[in-house]
Amino acid sequence: MATVELVEYDAAPPEVRAIYDEIRAVRKTDFINNFWKGLANNPDQLRRTWEGIKEVMAPGALDPLTKELIYIAVSVANKCEYCIHSHTAAARSKGMTDPQYAELMSVIGMAHSTNGLVTTMQIRVDDVFKVGKQ
Repeated sequence: MATVELVEYDAAPPEVRAIYDEIRAVRKTDFINNFWKGLANNPDQLRRTWEGIKEVMAPGALDPLTKELIYIAVSVANKCEYCIHSHTAAARSKGMTDPQYAELMSVIGMAHSTNGLVTTMQIRVDDVFKVGKQ
């Protein structure tokens, strides 16, 4: 259960409706997900978060699918069930195939395993891996 009320479009103040309208336009959908509805309790935070998402997830040096795959991996590391599901759906909408998803899960699983091992053993980072030491 959410710790805040979800602000539906019809009950939203004008400033929130404007952001919802922009989300709908940019994403080419009428759907406003529960994350945005929860953030709408604080319109300033809703706006900041939406602006940040638009900037970070916009086309750039990384293609949109790669950005979604990274988002999934970080969401797994942070144990964010909501983000895992929403960004997996977004990755699928951007062309992620079942084999790509299976490989992503293998990489995430291996990273968790090796991260855990190296953290447990407290291995010193090799100088050659440090920026400026190559």
